[in-house]
Amino acid sequence: MLAIFHKAFAHPPEELKSPAKHKTQPKLPEETLQEFLSVHPTNTFSMTFGDAAVLAYVKPNLNYSVNQRLFTSFDDIYCLFMGSLNNLCSQIKQYGLSKNTNEAMFVIEAYRTLRDRGPYPADQVIKDLEGSFAFVVYDSKTGTVFTALGSDGGVKLYWGIAADGSVVISDDLEVIKAGCAKSFAPFPKGCMFHSEGGLMSFEHPMNKLKAMPRVDSEGVMCGSNFKVDTYSRVNSIPRRGSEANWTQWDDHYAS
Repeated sequence: MLAIFHKAFAHPPEELKSPAKHKTQPKLPEETLQEFLSVHPTNTFSMTFGDAAVLAYVKPNLNYSVNQRLFTSFDDIYCLFMGSLNNLCSQIKQYGLSKNTNEAMFVIEAYRTLRDRGPYPADQVIKDLEGSFAFVVYDSKTGTVFTALGSDGGVKLYWGIAADGSVVISDDLEVIKAGCAKSFAPFPKGCMFHSEGGLMSFEHPMNKLKAMPRVDSEGVMCGSNFKVDTYSRVNSIPRRGSEANWTQWDDHYAS
């Protein structure tokens, strides 16, 4: 899968951008999209939302696999999902959804609940999900981006910065390398990224994330990894109602 979001709608950590000057430079989003489509010329579906976002999806060869790939939309909300949820049945029952609801449809409903009326913070909702999963949600009405990666490492996800500052997210490492040059990193396990709340750990929501410098085999500084800093706590003011769902972690990164 491939998702690209204009910098006006998604603000990743500054440390994701490589500080090094290198002969290989990041590409523009449209170049990355065309390369992605050329690798999968017959079984790829893509959607473009003006200059705001691009979503591309490679149709699976099998109806089901451990790392199934799903793409669905509802009410102008789009979801790319990979993997599977072991507790999907109990989750759809809790949300009052039909039995034929798949993981992508469930994630959209969970997002809508958080956005509109959710009594729980987003980190608690994602923490309740069991299984190997990664998803990207784009709300085209509000321009909101919401991404998460499970903590068990069963699904891989990467993100980086394009030439124009756009955020690029994909499970294809080669696509990320080609499109973002050295300004990329693995998306941190057990974490979620939201347009308003930024990057945070849903497993340890009260701990800051620390940027860990990363050097590749050529000795070049790349985009940083992010890990939970067990010694640093987030300073936040408790909020009530839906306002608390997407908390602004103003000082979420450890110094």
